[in-house]
Amino acid sequence: MAENVSFNEIPDNIRVPGIYIEIDPSKAAGGGAVMERRLLLVGQRLVGGSVAALTAMRLGSQAGDQAAQAFGEGSMLHGMAAAARKANDYVDIWAIALDDDVAGVAATGTVTLSGVPTATGTLALYIGGTQVRIAVVAAEAVATLATRLADAINANTGLPVTASAALGVVTLTSRWKGETGNDLDVRLNYYGEQTPAGLTVAIAALAGGTANPDVQPVLDAIAGQQYYSIVCPYLDGANLTALEAEMASRFGPMDVLTGHVFNAMVGNHAELTTWGNGRNSPHVSTLGLHDLPTAPWVVASVWATVAEFSGANDPARPFRSLALPGVLPPPEASRFTRAERNLALYDGISTFTVDQGGQVLIETIITNYQTNSFGLPDIALLRLETKWTADLIRFRFNAAVARDYPRHKLGDVAVPGQAYATPTTVRATLIAEAIKLATEDGLIEDIEGFKRDLLIKRSTQNPNRMNAVLTPNLVNQFDIFAAAVQYRL
Repeated sequence: MAENVSFNEIPDNIRVPGIYIEIDPSKAAGGGAVMERRLLLVGQRLVGGSVAALTAMRLGSQAGDQAAQAFGEGSMLHGMAAAARKANDYVDIWAIALDDDVAGVAATGTVTLSGVPTATGTLALYIGGTQVRIAVVAAEAVATLATRLADAINANTGLPVTASAALGVVTLTSRWKGETGNDLDVRLNYYGEQTPAGLTVAIAALAGGTANPDVQPVLDAIAGQQYYSIVCPYLDGANLTALEAEMASRFGPMDVLTGHVFNAMVGNHAELTTWGNGRNSPHVSTLGLHDLPTAPWVVASVWATVAEFSGANDPARPFRSLALPGVLPPPEASRFTRAERNLALYDGISTFTVDQGGQVLIETIITNYQTNSFGLPDIALLRLETKWTADLIRFRFNAAVARDYPRHKLGDVAVPGQAYATPTTVRATLIAEAIKLATEDGLIEDIEGFKRDLLIKRSTQNPNRMNAVLTPNLVNQFDIFAAAVQYRL
């Protein structure tokens, strides 16, 4: 052994004269390791899309145009991709498509025109928050207006529906099959427009969509690949159970391919809290929506993109007050009160607020996790900040050990110049990383407590193994300030 120094590349038996200096970059990086993160959009494509189902595709700066070509204009994935990219330019966004279930049925709804317009004006219809307008001339027949409206809808190929007209009734049909189409919002006069006098418009919401595609093939297709944030719009029990199980296995210690699923659910307060109370996964977050024009799969995509960007920068910093670009708020009368939002947060439903200018803002992102294995209330993995902070800390400790001990021998006492790991040296590595996490990254606190409670011990069963117990004290989020004003006269 060359002078008792562990070399990686210089052979011990070299006799040819010369100067041999190897470059070892393992200690070059002084800061903490950087985690690579990607966001994955899962949704349905149309038959005309150029990219086959179950093929992961990276989306660049023109994600909307790319998705329109790859998955079909007006497809679910087209809407999700366009909205996600508008929400942030820097998140690494990928998409993977599913075909419709062969047993699926597309949702349909109607817009029925009746009466006779007595004034000339404009009819303003909103489909998933996108405006479709037609001119109305006094005394025009409703059959003529219905045909004009259907033509205007079909002319916008980016809409998630197609339209047909007959006898004054416009029938809207989702471009894809499944339950998601039932949640597509259709309404009049969102911005206060006026329907021309004499014309009556009745809207029957889209309904009748059945059979979401199965997400298991997607999970199989991405096996061994990490997508840190995943948007999947399907809320049926079979798909949610599959997603929850997959994310739980990815969060475990063996593979460590952490992923988190974002979705959004449409319903009134009772419907949302009842549904949320039936879930309990720390790996899924659900945003509760009521009377929003924007489609829930689009909202979920924007929500996840905004959270992913913020979480990648600092997972412990609260998501509160971050805006969701392009998401239209519900009318003021339909917004949940503080008391209602508080109840939702006890049933696994994340909440939003609306500012004075009409921006939809994140209020709190929680997971569906509510109770531990004993059925008792548990906040250990309630907040997304907690889960993502703990996961980053795990990643950093893992990277520190891998960096300092890539090919080392294990012993109780280190030999100078040798690639040796001992409980003492590993302890020093972990403490040094903890100090960085506390003083540079602001992710943990109470370093003295960490040092005190850190346990390092060689295994008595496996001579090649070292065991450790790490007890980092995660920083918390400043959400609530409460004070009593005890004034004096």
